[in-house]
Amino acid sequence: MGLLKTTYQVKPNQEGFLFRDNVLERTLPPGRYDVWDLRRRTVLLTLPTTSRLLIITNQEVLTKDSIALRFSFTVFYHIADGVRFLRQFELNRPTGILLQEAEQRIHQAVQLAARNRIAGFESEELPERRDELTDFITPELLAQMAEMGVVIEQAQLRDLTFPKNIQELFSRHLEAKIRAKADLENARTAVATARALKNAADLMKGDDSLRFFQYLETITKIAAKGKHTFLVGDFPTLPKG
Repeated sequence: MGLLKTTYQVKPNQEGFLFRDNVLERTLPPGRYDVWDLRRRTVLLTLPTTSRLLIITNQEVLTKDSIALRFSFTVFYHIADGVRFLRQFELNRPTGILLQEAEQRIHQAVQLAARNRIAGFESEELPERRDELTDFITPELLAQMAEMGVVIEQAQLRDLTFPKNIQELFSRHLEAKIRAKADLENARTAVATARALKNAADLMKGDDSLRFFQYLETITKIAAKGKHTFLVGDFPTLPKG
């Protein structure tokens, strides 16, 4: 019977595609299969069913104000429709080569979506609005990948690098912004203090009790600096000798 059959194995996290005479006969879940194949006319291709990761680095893009910068991004995807996926490629090559070509297409599609997204921002906006660049997935990208039988699970920015001279400009701008904020807080404090002192002075103008307490406070401060004698009260005028 072994001469009449060919044994194939589909490993876990894979889907098998059995071809007979170059025509897809059936799909196979993980397992071991003995297939009738008297004349050796069958071929089995397998594709992964798990998510795969792409890391794309050192990509260049121009911002809206024509500043060149570099970025990298990550992509998670999985093959959702293996039959449609295989229709996109010549199948006279190993599966690994097919996956490499597919990932090149995914790379190009996501790269274009990312460039279009980043190019819509002014360079000065990017540091503060980076959170808006966490997801490059668009309906157009999803539709394009669906034609390949692929689902993009995640496509997001990994890092963003400005030229050194632009980084220095951003650093000086941030320093000036922090200094201006500190100066503003100091000015507000000074204004509040001056207003409080003015209000206190206005109160003391017509209040003998407040003036008396201020008088006592002044005497206390003077006395703390050394030995002094203070005469408090009304005294008769001494006759002139």
